[in-house]
Amino acid sequence: MSARYKYDAVAELVKCGISWDDAVALQRISRTLRGWFVHECNGEIQRDEVTSIPYWYNTVTGQRLFRAPDRQAGAMKRLTKIMARYPSLKHYVQGDPRGCALYILRQCDVPDGYKNAGWEVVEVESYYSNGVAVA
Repeated sequence: MSARYKYDAVAELVKCGISWDDAVALQRISRTLRGWFVHECNGEIQRDEVTSIPYWYNTVTGQRLFRAPDRQAGAMKRLTKIMARYPSLKHYVQGDPRGCALYILRQCDVPDGYKNAGWEVVEVESYYSNGVAVA
């Protein structure tokens, strides 16, 4: 990813009203989540069904190797803390590793038909791609 592209992504978040420091932090969170989702998709990291603790797995033998640091939980905690400062924005985390992991939506990104329900209750799953991709 080129330096210009990284700068443009942060600049777009700043246009949404997010501070420069928070925009850079959101970019880092997005990359952390995408890396996590790649490992999950490849079967390299799996959560214990009972405790929900993540473990590294050997994909060849299917054997649990050792406990993995839960980077997803940490990134989600930081994301929630940052987004609490911007109540006029919503976020969406896309778990598919083939694209961007984090999208930020403004009210103008929501189609008019969905705005009738009120911004607070709007679900973003159907139109998250209208928002700003945090790459």
